[in-house]
Amino acid sequence: MSHLGFTPSSRRAPRLAGALMLACSALGACLPLGARAEATRILFVGNSYTFGRVDPVMSYNAANVHDLTAAMYATNPSGANSFEPHPWGGVAGLFKQFTVQVGLDYDVSISARNAASLRGQFLNTNSAGWDLRGNIGSQAWDKVVLQEQSDEPLTKQPGLASNPAYFNTYANLIENWVHQGSALSYRERDLIGGTNAKCAEITGASTGTCSLLRNVGANANANPDADVYLYQTWARPNLVNAPSTTVTDEITGAVTPTGQPAPSFYPSLQAMTEDLRQAYAAAALMAGADGSGGIAGVAPVGEAFMRAIAAGIATPDMYASTATTDGLLDLWFDDGTHASKYGSYLSALTLFGTITGVDPAVLGLGEIAARDLGISARDAVLLQRVASDQLGFAAAVPEPGSFALAGLGVALVGMLRWRRAATAAPRMAAAAA
Repeated sequence: MSHLGFTPSSRRAPRLAGALMLACSALGACLPLGARAEATRILFVGNSYTFGRVDPVMSYNAANVHDLTAAMYATNPSGANSFEPHPWGGVAGLFKQFTVQVGLDYDVSISARNAASLRGQFLNTNSAGWDLRGNIGSQAWDKVVLQEQSDEPLTKQPGLASNPAYFNTYANLIENWVHQGSALSYRERDLIGGTNAKCAEITGASTGTCSLLRNVGANANANPDADVYLYQTWARPNLVNAPSTTVTDEITGAVTPTGQPAPSFYPSLQAMTEDLRQAYAAAALMAGADGSGGIAGVAPVGEAFMRAIAAGIATPDMYASTATTDGLLDLWFDDGTHASKYGSYLSALTLFGTITGVDPAVLGLGEIAARDLGISARDAVLLQRVASDQLGFAAAVPEPGSFALAGLGVALVGMLRWRRAATAAPRMAAAAA
């Protein structure tokens, strides 16, 4: 399987490079300090699917991630839920930890707000002082990851808060702004439908919204060479035959079933995932059609969730009476929409492989983030292999500690010892003379 030009064969070299980097990082032996390149600056743009919603993921590795909305929250806490305190690490924090483990130098930032859409991010439809568009334009990023609100890309259905036209339009506008940085002055009707009436019909917005003139200043930090990725989200069990709606406590964040019937919009998680897959592929094609730089890749996180289920690793129905006793991993949080720590871990693995080109399977049994989250080494390896398979890597690289990678480490140690011995021999001969 390929994703926007990335094929299994094109990943073999990065996969081997990843194994070498992991061994070199462990040995501290491959590059002199002066040879290290400048860190790769990456920004994760999204909402609670990116910052993780609950601990242990939400605050994970926050000390090593720049939370660009932390200061905004401190000034105006109404821009976030009280049960989601900053600073956030989240999926970005997991990604950062993976890069450290394979010897990559990434400077990681996150700009997120609960329930934010890409349209909301770009138009700053946020609480006062929450300048999320400003975060996007604050640096000349090398890589930018865009995560849309979970149901925005879906096919429009009565009762479902989806708006694929907004998704396509604003994924493209943000990508253009990151790459080209031009100041913008537009009405949404000019980008969607062509007339006020048609725009209103397509988006469900008022004609006044469609005709409103929107002005966006130039991005002084635009980078035409930036790689922009789309973070494909996952199917939501609470939209697929859920037994009940739920309510979330505004203070504690605890989720409680109401007992009221929940509407169902898809016959299965797989069907919803396929809708998401097509939506993200279409958005990527649209963004690349205007010659602005386009989308470097789509991280198929939702598809990885379904692969974990198909492989018998994750539970297929979080609402089943056996869900907590079937011995399978639950990828979803109690509300049936956010990811559990296992789901966030799989998300980060899939993003890591997509963005770096390094096979997630090189992380192996000793992976640190999994240990910190309370995920067993066995479960971590299973999820790493799901991400690896989903991204089309030819074969899983053996885990650190296995014979193959241990052999690589031994060979490197042997090489270093040979070099030291070769350097020391002339000195010893001179001393003897």
